Amino acid sequence: MSFIIREGQEKDVQAVLDLITELAVFEKEPEAVEITVEDLLRDGFSDAPKFKLFVAEEHNVVIGIALFYERYSTWKGKAIHLEDLMVTESKRKIGAGKALYSAVLKYAYENNFNRVAWEVIDWNINAVNFYKSTGATYLNDWSVVQMDKENLEKYIQNN
Repeated sequence: MSFIIREGQEKDVQAVLDLITELAVFEKEPEAVEITVEDLLRDGFSDAPKFKLFVAEEHNVVIGIALFYERYSTWKGKAIHLEDLMVTESKRKIGAGKALYSAVLKYAYENNFNRVAWEVIDWNINAVNFYKSTGATYLNDWSVVQMDKENLEKYIQNN
């Protein structure tokens, strides 16, 4: 294995933002990323961090990330949401994605979380098949629903 998996650090945030942007391009939403390095520093490395981060590093270069956070399920209790699992395109197929995924699942298991959940775009067949092969349940009868900041503001002003 030519890479290591470790906890993310403040020094990694530019590489993390670059990978988040690469993921947005892959998912055909290149303009969707609004966060900044400053947001990641504040939200991930303050006294009350909003997320946790594992990175895959090869020769002192971050090649992948797994960004996740705690949430609570009224059905299951303590849960983790895996927000992003990303390996830069030139480093895919070397096992870094699986190693990052495993790090998150190990963290969840060792810290007594009852569920890990995430979204995957249905056309990303490689990811869907990978997740299914690990025992994850693919819920194709559920839809993701979101309210962006602009529509949130409209709703609040009109209700």
